[in-house]
Amino acid sequence: MDLRYVTWAEVQGSPEAGYLADIAKAVEDPAVKRICDIGGGANPLISLADAKAAGIEEYVVTDIDAEELAKAPDGYTKVHADAATPWPEGIGSFDLVFSRYVAEHVPDPAAFHRTIFALLRPGGRAMHFFPTLYEPVFVFNKLAPEALTARLLHQAQEGRGEGGDHQKFPAHYRWCRGATKSQLRRLEGVGFTVERYVTVFGHGYFWKAPRLEHLADATNAWLCRRRVAQFGAYAMVTLRRPAAD
Repeated sequence: MDLRYVTWAEVQGSPEAGYLADIAKAVEDPAVKRICDIGGGANPLISLADAKAAGIEEYVVTDIDAEELAKAPDGYTKVHADAATPWPEGIGSFDLVFSRYVAEHVPDPAAFHRTIFALLRPGGRAMHFFPTLYEPVFVFNKLAPEALTARLLHQAQEGRGEGGDHQKFPAHYRWCRGATKSQLRRLEGVGFTVERYVTVFGHGYFWKAPRLEHLADATNAWLCRRRVAQFGAYAMVTLRRPAAD
């Protein structure tokens, strides 16, 4: 098991970019032919051109929200489905299943991971990127009124120049933790082998308050050095369904 602990600064303030690079690399594996983008909705993680160039035969994009899914460009196989419930027969199995900013919105994480496990062929991988508790910003997001957090998120994305057609959904943060022992046991309990777990400390939400940002950066650097995974801010996780299960 590859456990890594990094700060926001160490990944140049963009853990997402690292995750997307990992996805792109995984897609280039010649054995990967069918991929599934859980919660991709209006913003699939990989362009159809890049998927075709990598030899992908089918790129399935799913979302629980039909309106969001309809915004995805034509050419993807679109499946309106809830990843926390068993899928209908006929979907087939996948070599790679991935999600970004999905796990924190799932009310039943055990069912979510069991569904993904069932969607994978033996030996297939699942890769996820999600924010984690107990980073104070995300604790606030969990507890504060949804209208307030939606407005703050929009301001943060606008200030950082983030594009895309993003909608704010309620966040539960269940099974969204850094690489704690209990978190690893949960995922292994579903049947997965945890191949890689990156805990990222820090975020970019204090960009308008330099002094607060400096204090947060120093605190997160200290937590990272001591590997206090309970206060990580993001996780990048690679899981494998065993080849023979």
